[in-house]
Amino acid sequence: MSGDAPLPLQGVRVLTVSSFGAGPWGTMLLGDLGAEVIKIEDRRSGGDAARGVPPLDERAPDDSLYFQSMNRNKRSLTLDIRSDAGRAILRDLARVSDAVYNNLRGDLPGALGLDYAALSEVNPRLVCVSCSGFGRGGERAGEPGYDFVIQALAGYMSLTGEPGGPPVRSGVSVVDFATGLVSVVGLLSGLLRARETGRGGDVETSLLQGGVSMLNYLAAWNLNLGVEPRRIAHSAHQSVAPVQIFATSDGWIFVMCMKDKFFERMCARLGRDDLAADPRYASITARGERREELVETLAREFARGTTAHWLERLRGEVPCAPVNDLTQALSEPQLQQLGMLWELEHPKLGSLREVGCPIDLPGSEAMPRRPAPALGADTEDLLSELLGLSAAEIEKLRTDGVI
Repeated sequence: MSGDAPLPLQGVRVLTVSSFGAGPWGTMLLGDLGAEVIKIEDRRSGGDAARGVPPLDERAPDDSLYFQSMNRNKRSLTLDIRSDAGRAILRDLARVSDAVYNNLRGDLPGALGLDYAALSEVNPRLVCVSCSGFGRGGERAGEPGYDFVIQALAGYMSLTGEPGGPPVRSGVSVVDFATGLVSVVGLLSGLLRARETGRGGDVETSLLQGGVSMLNYLAAWNLNLGVEPRRIAHSAHQSVAPVQIFATSDGWIFVMCMKDKFFERMCARLGRDDLAADPRYASITARGERREELVETLAREFARGTTAHWLERLRGEVPCAPVNDLTQALSEPQLQQLGMLWELEHPKLGSLREVGCPIDLPGSEAMPRRPAPALGADTEDLLSELLGLSAAEIEKLRTDGVI
């Protein structure tokens, strides 16, 4: 989309103490949308541990692509927030910011002075977001949480994979990314309320809450009807058929007949109008009840042609897709047409290609495209710009190990 509108979050300043996935990815979206995102890192520990996640490029061994993919459009400030002097600087920065975000263990925001109780005195409009592993209360608040741990705990792995095989995690960190989105929706909601009322407050979520929230209809079936979802062969839907992958003569295709009209169209393009006319398959319920025999028949038909053949026959009429590998997925023409693949100029790596912001709105063409910052790259500028510290004062903080 084009337009002269400014980016929606211009003028919003967010301090973030976050590492690895959920927090960095969520706050990166805020930066894409125009917010000034200041990433606070501890120099003594090497900053965000994601900086060292392999595979690494020898041209920038302390600046991994994993880190780059979740931290563009931010500024890096090194600060020891466990020290008294560092805590004082944090409070000064909070005074001139709109939000403070962290994805630490649930017991740490209060201990480190990152919550509203600690910071409201200097800025009552401040929104303080905690995106922990297990929440700030309860018996597991002090435990670290990670995406794959939550996939196991929340039942995802029991639902994923082929029948009879071992539990399988998703190939993508879905809990991290979904909870990152949830957390920044909470942050933006808090900002809107603060603008209306003049008061901010704490906003809390966790990987466990984000993960369980996505159980959604599966949880409703279980809680109300006692249904225990099961793994179904070929990545099929729990109750609707045919919604699954089919083997073709040279690969795989996913077909999704969530409505009667899609089933009828698929049958016509397979040359099997008789299946659509068969009363045994006349409704979603009937097809689900006779899934095995229906799928066996359809599998024979799909095996007669290539994936490209069936895509040509079905696309635009029946929801379907080839089962791509990652290289094929990133080469899909639609991604180019949507502008989803960005190029950024990195000081060591040169042209850096990344997946861009998934939000399109007026002013999108003005979204910044700055690579993730080097550790502490903006420390002196930020302390000078925002707090008015002199070069001598900044040097003393550096000598004392505060920055």
